[in-house]
Amino acid sequence: MRNKRFLFVLAGALVFGLLAAVSVSRYLSSAQAYTKNLNMVAVAKVAIPVGTKIIPEQVMMVQFPKESTPDGTFEAAAKLTDRVAVVNIAAREPITESRLAPEGTAGGLSAVIPEGYRAMTVKVDDVVGISGFIMPGTLVDVVVVIRPDDSSSSQGPISKIVLQNIKVLANGQNIDKPENQRDANSVKVVTLLVTPEQAEKLALASSEGKLQLVMRNSIDQGDEQTTGVNKHGLLTGEHATTQPDPGSLKSEQPKPVAKSAPRPRPQTEVKPVAAPMPHPPRASVEMIEGAKRRNVDFP
Repeated sequence: MRNKRFLFVLAGALVFGLLAAVSVSRYLSSAQAYTKNLNMVAVAKVAIPVGTKIIPEQVMMVQFPKESTPDGTFEAAAKLTDRVAVVNIAAREPITESRLAPEGTAGGLSAVIPEGYRAMTVKVDDVVGISGFIMPGTLVDVVVVIRPDDSSSSQGPISKIVLQNIKVLANGQNIDKPENQRDANSVKVVTLLVTPEQAEKLALASSEGKLQLVMRNSIDQGDEQTTGVNKHGLLTGEHATTQPDPGSLKSEQPKPVAKSAPRPRPQTEVKPVAAPMPHPPRASVEMIEGAKRRNVDFP
């Protein structure tokens, strides 16, 4: 009886041991296959502000699955030394080539200027700068109030939008959003991203007239063509407009329904009624019967 129990326990131990060995072997095989499917990717160890040069202490290496690895990543932290970030890179975020300026680019504002563009600074105050709401990355329109030449000075000053959809690169010396609103309100200059032709217009507008910045929605890329306004047009008044919902697009607004003029009622043509034709006179004969006389009509 004891031998049977011993054999039963021994057989059970062998079976469980064999199952454990198979499970461990499968786990090790899958772990090795998973390890072969991993890439070493450089990620930000801490937040990297825009326009700053990357140093080795800001980078660490982590493993990423090959199918989940973003395009343009780096397999060694040494390749990122002295590269400049053109956007804010958050901590634990992979560092890709699209987030960096070309090699050899100096740090600071020049790193975030695209090829073919220029950075130009204009003076602002609490009114022109929209009370400190203009931050790096904001899109604005530039309005100038200017007096025409002497030949047309009778018209007085004219207000006109001269530049549209201009990106703000920096406010003051900050190429990133200030930490508090007090610093934003104390800014006296803003730097705009313009083309060379736009820089010429902006320079002339700032020297000949007074500038005003108009903030626009960051996803509103529309081009509005206006004729400008002078004193005469200002005093003509303006119709009330329906205020849209905050953040809504112009294309999402209901189009005003034009009131159609009342249709004229069709006039019924009155046809003249023809006068009845008179009957032709009938032939009659006067008959005398004794003392009586009467006329007899013939058909």
